[in-house]
Amino acid sequence: MQQDDDVLVMGEDVGKNGGVFRATEGLYDEFGEDRVIDTPLAESGIIGTAIGMAAYGLKPVPEIQFMGFIYPGFDQIVSHAARLRTRSRGRFTCPMVIRAPYGGGIRAPEHHSESTEAFFAHQPGLKVVIPSTPYDTKGLLTSAIRDPDPVMFLEPKLIYRAFRGDVPTESYEVPIGEAAVRTEGSDISVFTWGAMTRPTVEAAEQLEGEIDVEVVDLRTVSPLDEETIVESFKKTGRAAVVHEAPKTGGLGAEISSIIQEEALLYQEAPVERITGFDTPFPLYALEDYYLPEPARIKEGIRDAVGF
Repeated sequence: MQQDDDVLVMGEDVGKNGGVFRATEGLYDEFGEDRVIDTPLAESGIIGTAIGMAAYGLKPVPEIQFMGFIYPGFDQIVSHAARLRTRSRGRFTCPMVIRAPYGGGIRAPEHHSESTEAFFAHQPGLKVVIPSTPYDTKGLLTSAIRDPDPVMFLEPKLIYRAFRGDVPTESYEVPIGEAAVRTEGSDISVFTWGAMTRPTVEAAEQLEGEIDVEVVDLRTVSPLDEETIVESFKKTGRAAVVHEAPKTGGLGAEISSIIQEEALLYQEAPVERITGFDTPFPLYALEDYYLPEPARIKEGIRDAVGF
């Protein structure tokens, strides 16, 4: 925002309050009400207004307070933001970043813990980014804001303030569409993203000496880094996917299909999916049973390796 006057932030309570998770704290005082805009509680209006701003040259960063409240704006996202470039034959683009805290693990009430990234990854014209570290968060957000097309930037709220990491003060970018290998291994490739990266790495560390696990943090689920997925699988011959969204129709199935299509002859075992369950996200008493955690991740890895 200091470097580009066209960048502005908007959403419910993002200004004076600094956002429900204080992610925009201090911006209102520095940039004022014209660039840090407190909006009415109306997701369709927030996103629709941002689309109009983006079409005419601004770079809005609208925040939806929780992923579970994004659905009133779903039509604006998939019918307008994602299609603007093709609908106008390139006359208009839609350089906007829709930020939304998402996922479970914080004992929140109903509608506050959804993991529906697959809805948006299915829509051509949208990029979907999910960081897992402080360094990646800044670099990916910078890349997203500088991208000429709409980006869904999903922030796993389970890891807000959960740990610290070094973040350079200078501007830098982490490329959208490139995965990161968090741990290298030779027995199995485990693909994950967002808040599930830390328990997956923890499970890999606990299996050290028993199973050599390669953990790949996808960072971007649309576009997927197919090259890294395939190369990792060719090295290990076995795979598991860890995500907190429900299993059916989740991105684990898409990753499994990429492996089948691109590396079938290297496959030693079925791809294991370690996921949330095909139920609405439970209230807090059952939350720990729903989310994949290191013990369940280790069990899935052992099943894949022991096939």
